[in-house]
Amino acid sequence: MVIRRIMRSNTKEARILGLQVGPPLPASDVPAACPLCGRALIPGPSIDEHHLTPRSHGGKEKFLVHKICHQKIHRTIAEKDLARHYNSWQALAEHPEIHAFINWVKKRPPEFMP
Repeated sequence: MVIRRIMRSNTKEARILGLQVGPPLPASDVPAACPLCGRALIPGPSIDEHHLTPRSHGGKEKFLVHKICHQKIHRTIAEKDLARHYNSWQALAEHPEIHAFINWVKKRPPEFMP
C-alpha cells in the first residue's frame, strides 16, 4: 500500500526509491542493447530512460539504458557537465570513471541491479 501511495503522490520519489513507475514497456519497444555498456536490454525493472541532454537544459530525446548505467551517469557527472561536454554516448564512454564502470559492468548479467 505504501508503494502505491508514493507512486500516485510523487512519481519522482518513486523513481528515487527504484520503483517502476507506469506500465512496463512492451518487449517490441525495447532496443537490443544498452547504448552505454552494450549489454542486452531485458524488459522489466532493470531498464530506465536517459536524456543525453538533461531536460533541465532543453533535452527532449530519451534513450533506454540499464538502471545501473543511468544511476552511474548521474552520480558521476553533474547535469551542466552532461549538457556541455557529455551529451553523446561516445563522450560519456570516454569519461574515465564511466569507462572503468563500463569495463566492470560488462562482466555482469543484463538484469544485474545491486
